[in-house]
Amino acid sequence: MNKQFLTAFLASTFLTGSALAASAPVAIDADDIGGVVTGAKGPEAGVWVIAETFDLPTKFSRVVATDDQGRYVIPDLPKGNYEVWVRGYGLVDSEKVKAAPGKLLNLKAVVAPDAKAAAQYYPANYWFAMLEVPPKSDFPGTGPNGNGISPTITSQEQWLDRIKTSGCQTCHQLGNLATRELPEPFKHTSTMEAWARRIESGQAGANMMNNIASLGRQRALKMFADWTDRITAGEVPFAQPQRPQGAERNVVVTTWDYGDASKYTHDAVSTDKHNPTVNANGPIFGAPELSSDKLSVLDPVNNVAYEVDVPLRDANVDFAAPQKVNQPSAYFGEGVIWNGKTSAHSSMFDQKGRLWTAAVIRGRDNPAFCGPGSSHPSAKLFPLKTSGRQVNVYDPATKKYSLIDTCFGTHHVMFADDANHTLWFSGGGEVAGWFNTKLYDETGDAAKAQGWTTFVVDNNGNGKRDEGYTEIGAPADPTKDRRVRAGFYSVIENPVDRSIWGSVNTFPGALVRLTLGANPPATALTEVYEPPYNNPAAKVQGYTPRGIDVDRNGVLWTNLTGSSHLASFDRRECKGALTGPTATGQHCPEGWTLYPLPGPQFKNVSEPGSATASYLLWVDQFNTFGMGDNVPMIIGNGADAIYALDKNEKMVALRVPYPMSFYAKGMDGRIDDAKAGWKGRGLWASSGTRTPWHVEGGMGEKSKMHKFQLRPDPLAH
Repeated sequence: MNKQFLTAFLASTFLTGSALAASAPVAIDADDIGGVVTGAKGPEAGVWVIAETFDLPTKFSRVVATDDQGRYVIPDLPKGNYEVWVRGYGLVDSEKVKAAPGKLLNLKAVVAPDAKAAAQYYPANYWFAMLEVPPKSDFPGTGPNGNGISPTITSQEQWLDRIKTSGCQTCHQLGNLATRELPEPFKHTSTMEAWARRIESGQAGANMMNNIASLGRQRALKMFADWTDRITAGEVPFAQPQRPQGAERNVVVTTWDYGDASKYTHDAVSTDKHNPTVNANGPIFGAPELSSDKLSVLDPVNNVAYEVDVPLRDANVDFAAPQKVNQPSAYFGEGVIWNGKTSAHSSMFDQKGRLWTAAVIRGRDNPAFCGPGSSHPSAKLFPLKTSGRQVNVYDPATKKYSLIDTCFGTHHVMFADDANHTLWFSGGGEVAGWFNTKLYDETGDAAKAQGWTTFVVDNNGNGKRDEGYTEIGAPADPTKDRRVRAGFYSVIENPVDRSIWGSVNTFPGALVRLTLGANPPATALTEVYEPPYNNPAAKVQGYTPRGIDVDRNGVLWTNLTGSSHLASFDRRECKGALTGPTATGQHCPEGWTLYPLPGPQFKNVSEPGSATASYLLWVDQFNTFGMGDNVPMIIGNGADAIYALDKNEKMVALRVPYPMSFYAKGMDGRIDDAKAGWKGRGLWASSGTRTPWHVEGGMGEKSKMHKFQLRPDPLAH
């Protein structure tokens, strides 16, 4: 396309001399919108300008930040009529102005009239930090006839873990407008009763009631009710977020609607983990988990959203979610909105551009080759009778599916960077499972292509897995190996030594190293490394790993969800024995480095960290975003952001200011055109909240696909 280069000197007649000097030119092309944002005191730096259109096949918006002179350029907009407005901390939204690409548009920022109005634009974690969690002195819990805290909760740290992503924020934000206030149908009773009624509602009611009961129902309800009452009375967050600084002003965020408004998209994938040019410019696929049997798909080139049916092999599979509501929802009443059976959870592209998804294909009973009496090498050592999810493979080129039976359960999927293109799985519970996709492509034999192993620790330290081992719960025997409970939640291959690592996200959690040895599964061995929790040798305490990834140097990265840290673990730094009876889990505090997530901490909590929840993380091994190779990125689920740790170990916020309530679960980066600079690279993340109706806009809002790009400066176009 031939672009017309437009240059304008923008200055308002009322500006002071210094502001006039600051108003340097803004250059735009025929597909850009640009200008200067000014307020009562002159140019507004570090505020966002949002352009949104409904003229495309799906709703589309693009957001940029202003530079230190208040200038902005929204680049490369598709043809359409846009509404453009200003949003920023310390402001309220400006009036929406109609505009079209190729036009210069100066905008007036509107200062918030008071602290309450300004706080409506703060990320959810600033409101969530106002929650008054029980003090350390109230633990351990003594039950309903004592302090009201469940006896299963033994410490404040465990309570924090539960109200973050091991419980309350596993599915959606807490602290956004939809959760800090009460829905209208529930307002006409006491706040505690309203909170009880809220968590009993809809198809997720039973799950939410279990979570609140695990804390101690009455004590937890009282805590949340007090929080809501204080907010209703006018209390505002005690901390204020900072406007974008430095590289944060170079971020461009593009958002598309996709999926069904009554369903949700759990996670999405755009490319191959090991070759980010796979599927260049292609569609992004989102998994609907239990809400639907249709993949949500976005074609970002043509701005088109569509769905792909997910098949079952056996029709008599149960629904993944209860097909009744516990109590009527404030949003959908008695409506049953989630009707999925395949429970497609997470996906990965392979080197051929095929999509592999952890999904149900049949009932829970395993085929005979998985169980007792089978000659399968893995079944002979550890037979499996059931599995909750299996695998399907979708080829976008042919639009055809293959359904693959696995003996082990599947949850998250991850390819190893090996000659067999081995696919590894979490979700197997007592086992870790793998699948040789090269062998399967050659033979079509799914049974032969798969293997699994239980988790056996070299407890006697002889360097091998012995035939006999002590079972879980039995007293340790220094002469024998022992089996441990170490079910993977997330899984990754270390590219340096080819070991497989998984996270255990039960409090306080662990990272687990698995090596298969020369004759798997008979030679497979496990090592367990707990985060530094209650360890006097550690400088910082942390707990509950959830996601796991690795850089090309072999350093493992995880998000400690309970303590709100990004953490690295380098096994090469360990000083003591890695196996044997002294390898208790807390034997390598020196391998850990912890970085607290930005944002305010709860008032009653003294340890470093924040009220920010984090679902997963990802390492940009191949500079797909533009900050360099091996940059770890962690999702700030209450912060409307993804945080990237730059080379100076500073957290850079990739903020989604519109629509508010950005809540991702996974992300990845793709290179669409390596020769196109920043325009050919991007980070992709789906807003994976189970409650799209909690997102700014309310009922009718759909799941969102977000693309993050990093310009060299805020005016690049």
